[in-house]
Amino acid sequence: MNKPRVSIIGYGWLGEPLASYLKEKGFPVKGSTTTSEKLNKLTDTGLETYLLKFSPHPIGRAFQNLFDTDILFINIPPARRSQPDSFHPEQIKYIKAMAIQYRIPKIIYTSATSVYPDNNQRATEANTINVYDNPALYNAEQILRKEKTYDLTVIRYGGLLGVDRIPGRYFSGKENVTGDTPVNYIHRDDAVALAAWIIENRLWNETFNGVAPLHPQRKDIYEKNAAEMGFSSPISYAKIGESKWKEVSSAKIIATGFKFKFPDPMDFGYTLSK
Repeated sequence: MNKPRVSIIGYGWLGEPLASYLKEKGFPVKGSTTTSEKLNKLTDTGLETYLLKFSPHPIGRAFQNLFDTDILFINIPPARRSQPDSFHPEQIKYIKAMAIQYRIPKIIYTSATSVYPDNNQRATEANTINVYDNPALYNAEQILRKEKTYDLTVIRYGGLLGVDRIPGRYFSGKENVTGDTPVNYIHRDDAVALAAWIIENRLWNETFNGVAPLHPQRKDIYEKNAAEMGFSSPISYAKIGESKWKEVSSAKIIATGFKFKFPDPMDFGYTLSK
């Protein structure tokens, strides 16, 4: 039986390795990038790539080919620092309209665990979310869920780390850093494998948290990163107990048989780029 065709909107830090992973498994894959420079680079690696940017309407070249597919993987994180919270939902409206126009049967949307409130509790997919914690992602999820003509699965990823993303490096030399709350991280290798697992096992019309099952304290990770990678630790940490937190459960995806390569964020592998 032929494997379904997969289109990835967003060949970024997660989308590009996912494309390579799926291609190795025999899936026909194509995807998009927002710059001509990266388009040429990706094409040279053998990945079928189209120029496409949502501003919030689609701009690009021949990107309609992306929507001739069996599975659409939407991987464009909200640009909340540079755009209002209404911008990303507008992007999703355009993508949804095109998906319906081209009668795409299945969509995977990459959301994030930031939709769950920091209320000093454990969070599962059954938790009710509201617009206040991450309006951009909350509204995008709602748009895709309403009046849909396709199967939809949402992956709420935790902090995407590993490879060249080193959590302790972001806080090196900083003061008053939160250190006593549990992390909700996932290594990029596991994030890629989890998305592929959902596709291969046809886990549709579900919501899954993409988070490593263990949740060490932030301070322990930052200090270990600093010691192993040779950069400075935070100068000081915030007072214990003053920061709110959540611990996001990965039990649902594990129950499907998925196994994490890096279940403990203390053991993530990194490459220190110069």
